[in-house]
Amino acid sequence: MARPYRSVLYIPAANARAMEKAQTLPADAIIFDLEDAVSPTEKRAARDHLAAALQNDYGGRARIVRINALATEWGQDDARFCAALPAGQVDAVLLPKVDGPADLDALADLLPGLPLWAMMETPLGMLNAAQIAAHPRLQGMVMGTNDLAKELNSRFRADRLPMMAGLGLCLLAAKAHGTVIVDGVFNAFKDDEGLNAECQQGRDMGFDGKTLIHPAQLAIANQAFAPTEAEIDLARRQIDAFDQAVAAGKGVAVVDGKIVENLHVDTARKTLDRAQAIAAMAG
Repeated sequence: MARPYRSVLYIPAANARAMEKAQTLPADAIIFDLEDAVSPTEKRAARDHLAAALQNDYGGRARIVRINALATEWGQDDARFCAALPAGQVDAVLLPKVDGPADLDALADLLPGLPLWAMMETPLGMLNAAQIAAHPRLQGMVMGTNDLAKELNSRFRADRLPMMAGLGLCLLAAKAHGTVIVDGVFNAFKDDEGLNAECQQGRDMGFDGKTLIHPAQLAIANQAFAPTEAEIDLARRQIDAFDQAVAAGKGVAVVDGKIVENLHVDTARKTLDRAQAIAAMAG
């Protein structure tokens, strides 16, 4: 079963109380943030807070640490901090503003053995998405739509039309190389309708989940990126019908008036695997 990443919640590493609370939140993954959510004067203290927090039990939640860019005055120390953590405390390290695979090479040299994730938030990153996704140490990609909008000087639109080229390039790259990819944040954390619409759009496109900025957003993301009961039922019926067709010497089946072939069965099995993984997360 693949680990689900429906909801990926940013938590400031400088906020010890928030990191403690995160142990009980229904998030599939947590990004402990040493970068944007931490002021320059708190960078060093944030590492100490994070070191203490990671000694706690976060259950099946993926634990990802977003460090500062290596070119900043804090990035190298952040990477060394992660490298020195006891084995098993961190599942991946997330590097911001990845422009190309060379950025990941630099981090890989500082982090032997730890999986890498990449923030996709620059025009160069969009154009080099395929090479980034192909990096041998990369396991996940995170869309940084706020920074990308800043770089593009684009206007906000509810349909995210200005983002579509970048979102599509990164999505194609991730799927081509079997890499997890999660959508960018939705800033209006009190706008449930807007969040749901953006989650549904991301799910329709093929994203594995969404990054979130507030615990109040978790339930909507978890529901949007989980298979529905109707999808689970259809998947089971497609598999059963195809198995019966094969047993009868046929190459295709028909379910609800639609042809079911090998490719549909593959998708159906992935749907059931995803539902099983989500159920396992819930205990």
